[in-house]
Amino acid sequence: MGGLKEELLKAIWHAFTALDLDRSGKVLSHNLCTVLNVPHDPVALEEHFRDDDEGPVSNQGYMPYLNKFILEKVQGNFDKVEFNRMCWTLCFKKNLTKSPLFISDEDAFKVWVIFNFLSEDKYPLVIVPEEIEYLLKKLTEAMGAGSHQEQFEHNKNSLGANQGLSAWELIELIGSGQFSKGMDRQTVSMAVNEVFNELILDVLKQGYMLKKGHRRKNWTERWFVLKPNIISYYASEDLKDKKGDIVLDENCFVESLPDKDGKKCLFLIKCLDKSFEISASDKKKKQEWIQAIQTTVSLLRVGSPPPHKEARQKRKELRQKRQAEEEELERQMKELQIANENKQEELETVRKQLEEAAARAAVEEKKRLQTQMELQDRFSLELAREKMVRQQMEEQVAQKSSELKQYLQRVCELEEMYKELQEALEDEKQARQDEETVRKLQARLLEEESAKRADLEKWHLQQQQTILMTEAEKQELETQRIIKERALQVAMQQLEQLELERKQALEQYEGVKKKLELAANKTKSWKDKVAHHEGLIRLIEPGSKNPHLITNWGPAAFTQAELEQREKSWKGKKATSE
Repeated sequence: MGGLKEELLKAIWHAFTALDLDRSGKVLSHNLCTVLNVPHDPVALEEHFRDDDEGPVSNQGYMPYLNKFILEKVQGNFDKVEFNRMCWTLCFKKNLTKSPLFISDEDAFKVWVIFNFLSEDKYPLVIVPEEIEYLLKKLTEAMGAGSHQEQFEHNKNSLGANQGLSAWELIELIGSGQFSKGMDRQTVSMAVNEVFNELILDVLKQGYMLKKGHRRKNWTERWFVLKPNIISYYASEDLKDKKGDIVLDENCFVESLPDKDGKKCLFLIKCLDKSFEISASDKKKKQEWIQAIQTTVSLLRVGSPPPHKEARQKRKELRQKRQAEEEELERQMKELQIANENKQEELETVRKQLEEAAARAAVEEKKRLQTQMELQDRFSLELAREKMVRQQMEEQVAQKSSELKQYLQRVCELEEMYKELQEALEDEKQARQDEETVRKLQARLLEEESAKRADLEKWHLQQQQTILMTEAEKQELETQRIIKERALQVAMQQLEQLELERKQALEQYEGVKKKLELAANKTKSWKDKVAHHEGLIRLIEPGSKNPHLITNWGPAAFTQAELEQREKSWKGKKATSE
């Protein structure tokens, strides 16, 4: 019932839109009840269309009434052609242009009904280029021009924009005669009627054959029409004088019969209550009818819809699947772009940090060398002065033996001062992490050292201890220099590792790009096969591609799986380096 409701709503939508400005909802509702064999409910009709400000012919005001009082009561026992003709009568004068058409009004009506059958289930209704090409191909084949490939290729240029055509644009396209050049009006009309019978009236096959009577056993020519569950036969192809029906079900079967009674190309349709002997005009027609009836019975057994409806559903599912794949691909590309941008930001941050670390290391190394040179110059001056003091002290030792006790006492004081000096040196080592503090601490220590050395000039023992202290400090400075050089080497190695990872990422990008090109070629080949299977001539090209992503190294395109693998590899390397 859902599918029938959707089909009815398409035709009603055209009539409803045409009557919107006229506020003639009562006329539309009354006509719908009549053609759909739905009982009239005058009370509900008057209640809904009372004179108020809600606008009963608006979408919000009319759809509840349409669903509740009309569509939900439809049983399917109505004439679909009459229903469509009523809706067509209400809308075609308002929408169809005044320019003369190559086709008649009746053919335009049939094209309008076919449009409703092939259009998308979205409003406003449009028919997509794929369905337009399918319809034009069916019409071209029905006109007997199936072999004129060049003409059909020229017709495909008139399919309209990528968004599709409305019903009236489609009628103008077919009625302009662009796709049927070289064909007369009667041929085009017969082609439209044939496609209308197949797609709308579910006519699977039709034609003249001889039928054997059940009572008189005489052979009479009849016009047979095969539909999904019945074969009707008429006195002629105008379908005015119907002679009977052959009701088909899953228990029916058809079999070929040998020639007899002067009749050839015989076959038998056997149902539960009756059998029918039929004679085709030739062996080809006989085989075609047997195959068509067998196919119809097979569809009844499995409960499948007619082939053209099943093909339409498959095309629609294929479009929906393709659209879903394109949306998923677009979503993955956006995620990949965001992840790539985040990765680039992280790499840029690491690069800046490495540059800053290298700059700081260079500045520290320069300051360290400068400080070392200053200390070496100062130590050289101190050593020269100490040599002079030592010579003076040696000359005065003999004269100052009487002052030995005082000397020993001063030695103890010097030992205490030496301990204080060691504590000051330890403070200096701890404060070297802050450059400004180091310079201040060095200045203070040098001042203290100069003050102490003024007192130690007279004593040889204090000079030796001071020399030992100076040597230890030089070794400590050398040790710190080696440690910083090693840290700088580690930073340079990390920078080289990041450069290697960048090159690997670029190589992976090139591999992913080739895979995407290969996947696009495979998709194109797959679409060619689908189009050939469904009898389509024009390939449906994919939608416009998104612009390539631009990175520091060029275009980049990754799949979600490759991105996850690269993130996992990068995190593993980062954990190892840490």
